[in-house]
Amino acid sequence: MGYVTRIVIIGGGPGGYEAALVAAQLGAEVTVVDCDGLGGASVLTDCVPSKTLIATAEVMTTFDSSYQELGIIVADDTPPMEQSARVVGVDLGKVNRRVKRLALAQSHDITASVTRAGARVMRGRGRLEGMQALDGSRKVVVTAADGSEETLTADAVLIATGGHPRELPDAQPDGERILTWTQVYDLTELPEELIVVGSGVTGAEFAGAYQALGSKVTLVSSRDRVLPGEDPDAAAVLEDVFRRRGMNVMARSRAAAAKRVGDRVEVTLADGRVITGSHCLMAVGAIPNSAGLGLEEAGVKLRDSGHIWTDKVSRTTAPGVYAAGDVTGVFALASVAAMQGRIAMYHFLGDAVAPLNLKTVSANVFTDPEIATVGYSQADVDAGKIDACCVKLPLLRNPRAKMQGIRDGFVKIFCRPGTGIVVGGVVVAPRASELIHPISIAVDNNLTVEQVANAFTVYPSLSGSIAEVARQLHTRKTTGEG
Repeated sequence: MGYVTRIVIIGGGPGGYEAALVAAQLGAEVTVVDCDGLGGASVLTDCVPSKTLIATAEVMTTFDSSYQELGIIVADDTPPMEQSARVVGVDLGKVNRRVKRLALAQSHDITASVTRAGARVMRGRGRLEGMQALDGSRKVVVTAADGSEETLTADAVLIATGGHPRELPDAQPDGERILTWTQVYDLTELPEELIVVGSGVTGAEFAGAYQALGSKVTLVSSRDRVLPGEDPDAAAVLEDVFRRRGMNVMARSRAAAAKRVGDRVEVTLADGRVITGSHCLMAVGAIPNSAGLGLEEAGVKLRDSGHIWTDKVSRTTAPGVYAAGDVTGVFALASVAAMQGRIAMYHFLGDAVAPLNLKTVSANVFTDPEIATVGYSQADVDAGKIDACCVKLPLLRNPRAKMQGIRDGFVKIFCRPGTGIVVGGVVVAPRASELIHPISIAVDNNLTVEQVANAFTVYPSLSGSIAEVARQLHTRKTTGEG
């Protein structure tokens, strides 16, 4: 019997479990060390739960707008004087029970598929022990919940430990009134007045969701606008929608502290202003889980932020040690973590591998409307990183959008002048996460706007706008206008 390569993966999120599946399929002996349950934050406390909650919020928004716009009548017992009162409500306890149930089911499914592939799953916390041995192997010490330890020998180790919510020193979460995004699923009743601190993707998603569920929401943004890292046109549409729906968006307002006062929360801003609400959600970024893993002693270089330095094939500075996912700080996306994990295994086990290409990553902000992006951005074009033409078409002109009562949103595509090769795109629409895919395929395969325009689209459909933008770019691309 030949020698079997031993792989130890610390962390069972998308970076870890996808790597485990690949390594097991390639014939390695794989052990996944995980302390919370496979799926990681993505499945247990982040993507799956938040998008499940948002799915309920989306139905509420659609209902609220549809029954007026589309002529739907709801028979209820609201007295005539209060006929404008909301006719649908939400049972947050029930919603959150469903959220937790789905997250757990997804975690169990992942564990089953990893085990079925032949990998061993160990419950505990792993850490690297010392430098690489003379034979090239590494030692990983696993500490179980009861304190017992087991030492594993690995030919390669993948660190995929993720991150955790950042906390402000003067705004410590208590899990009841002051919450991080991992704690909101313990709420049994809808917050009456929710203050969301942080207007990045997480803050914007939760602010929009709770607003739709019926909370009175104040969004505290330290920057000029919500979603400072996203396409400026897209962020402007979303902020307009938020304000129109009654959200209090406070720009250029940095939160300094949050404290409980009875059954209320007081949030103090840097300029001394104080705002109050029934609950406060802190969404001020994440910190990598890189402490206590013996990384630096093992020769793994960390950035000043605590993230692990990796190259394009997920290698760290220590031989035989790879890293993937949020702990690397490359892109906090489950899809990128999974790709980093797979690339690490392909590389170490000698399979064909292409280095990580972030210019083909598609991402989505699950607000209402959604914001989906792929490839080069408006910021890249403005900064001169790439020369590109651009056409933006409002959805308002799309026949399917008119039928469905969709007023907000647009399709924007970037292409190279002369060749017309598609290099990026932005879609702001309901289900933009589905609509971005044709543009992703175009970016990934260097398709031209002419090729995109010439593919048949269904009439009427929102995707018709993608073809229309491509047609307009095709006629404009040779002029270099944009």
